[in-house]
Amino acid sequence: MLAAITSATLLGVEGHRVVVEVHVSSALPSFTIVGLPDEVCREARDRVRAAVLSSGFSWPSKKVTVNLAPSSQRKVGAGLDLAIAVGILVADDLIGADAVAEFGFVGELGLDGSLRPVAGIAPMVAALGAVRAVVPVASRHEAEVISEFGVVVGRTLRDVVEALKGQAPWPTPPADDYVEEIVEVPDLADVRGQPLARQALEVAAAGGHHVLFVGPPGSGKTMLAQRMPGLLPPLTPQVSLVATMVHSAAGVRLPSSALITRAPFRAPHHTSSIVALVGGGTASLRPGEISLAHGGVLFLDELGEFSPAVLDGLRQPLEEGVVRVARARASATLPAQFLLVAATNPCPCGGGAPGSCECDDGARSRYLRRLSGPLLDRFDLRVPVHRPEVDELLVGEGGESSLVVAERVARARGVAHERNGCLNAAIPATLLDALAPLEAAAQQLLRTELERDRLTGRGYHRVRRVARTLADLDALGDEVVRERHVVMALQFRVRLSPLLRGRAA
Repeated sequence: MLAAITSATLLGVEGHRVVVEVHVSSALPSFTIVGLPDEVCREARDRVRAAVLSSGFSWPSKKVTVNLAPSSQRKVGAGLDLAIAVGILVADDLIGADAVAEFGFVGELGLDGSLRPVAGIAPMVAALGAVRAVVPVASRHEAEVISEFGVVVGRTLRDVVEALKGQAPWPTPPADDYVEEIVEVPDLADVRGQPLARQALEVAAAGGHHVLFVGPPGSGKTMLAQRMPGLLPPLTPQVSLVATMVHSAAGVRLPSSALITRAPFRAPHHTSSIVALVGGGTASLRPGEISLAHGGVLFLDELGEFSPAVLDGLRQPLEEGVVRVARARASATLPAQFLLVAATNPCPCGGGAPGSCECDDGARSRYLRRLSGPLLDRFDLRVPVHRPEVDELLVGEGGESSLVVAERVARARGVAHERNGCLNAAIPATLLDALAPLEAAAQQLLRTELERDRLTGRGYHRVRRVARTLADLDALGDEVVRERHVVMALQFRVRLSPLLRGRAA
C-alpha cells in the first residue's frame, strides 16, 4: 500500500513542506529512503525501525520504500522521523489513511519510541500548511506561537498512534514548570564618567547607528556595550516573530513564552569562524551570530583580534540587512538587521597613558591592517574612550540611568518612524535632502569636509544620518538639521589612524 504524510524540513531559517511517501510491497524485506536525505535523515532507517518495535507494533516483513518529496530539495535533520514511522504504519494498514489526513508530523524518535524535540520547530510548523501539527511535548510552546490550525502533542509514538486510531485522547500537556531565568540588564548609571561615549551610545540606540569604541584596556568599552540592550525598546511583533524563528532554527533555548520580545545581545568570541558569525556551513545552512542578533545587538569585543576575512564578511550584511548564503545544492537568505557595537584596543599592547605604548611600527601596522577601510567606513560612530579619572571612579556619581535614557531613545525613534517610516540609519541616500534638510551653515561645513578629502561618499551620507538623529534627540520635531548637529556628528566620526596607533590615550 501507499501512504502520504505531511511533514517539513528546515533550510536556513525557513521551513519547507515535505510529503513523506511510503510504499510497502511484497518483496524481499528492505528499507530504503530516497529524496535527497542527508546523513542524519538517512539514519532514520534505524531509529524508526527500533521505535516501531519498542512501541509494541509489528514491523512489515516486506520491502519498504520512503520517498521524501520534492526529491529535488535537500532534506536535513531528524525531524522527519515521526512522519516516516506514521507513514509506515498507515501503509501497513495499522492506521487508517483518513485518520492522518488533517495532521502534519514533526519530531525525532528515540529508540524506545519517545518523541524528542528538534531545532527549528517553529519554522517547520509554519510550513506544514492547513493542518494540525503533531509535535513532541517539549516543542509545544514553539509550535503554538506560529501555528494557525492547532497543535497536539505526543510523548511517545504509541501515544500518537492510539490518538489517531481513536483509542485514547491526545495527551494533555503537563503544567508549565519551566521558570524563565530573569536576566538583569546592566544599568547605564553604573558607568562613571565617559560623557562622550555615553552620548554616542544614546545616539546609536536612537538612530540604529553602528558604533566603534577605541581605547585602552579598563577604560569601560565592554561595560558600555553591555548596556546597549537596556536602551532599546521591545521588539515589534513582526521583528519578534522573525527573531523567534531564527532562534528556533538555531536550536537556541527560547523563553517560556517561546517568543523573543527583548532585543537579543550576542557577543561571539574573537576566535569565531566566518561560518559561526555569518551562517551556513552545513546542509541546513544554519544561521550564524549576526542572524541571532536580528532586532538586537551584535557586540564584537577585541575587534582587532578577529580574522580579517571574518570581519569583511560583515560588510554586505551591514549594508543590506540580510545574509545570502549560497552552496552547490542550496541557498538561503537569512535575516541580519542588527546594531553593531564593537570595541578595540588602540594597538596590540593596549596603549595606555601617552608614551606608554610598547609596540613597534610593524606590530601597529599589522594590527591596523586587520580592520579594512570599507569596514571602518560602515561605523557611523567612532568614539575614543579614555580611562576615567580617579575622582570619577572613587567619589563621582553615576550618570543617568538606562530607564531615563531609554525614554529619550523611544521618543526619538517614534519621531523617526513617523517621518521616515524607518530609523534614521536606514534613510535612503536619495531621500536625505527631503528627510534631513541642512541649514546653509551645516551644508557648507560638510562641503568643506568633502573638499579636504576627510569624508567618502558613504561617510557623507552617514554623517547626515547621525546629524538627523542628533536633531531628533536635541529638539524633537525640528525638521532642519543645524550646524551644531553636523559638528557633533563629525566629532563622533574621528579618524582612526591616530587612535589605532596608540596616540589617543
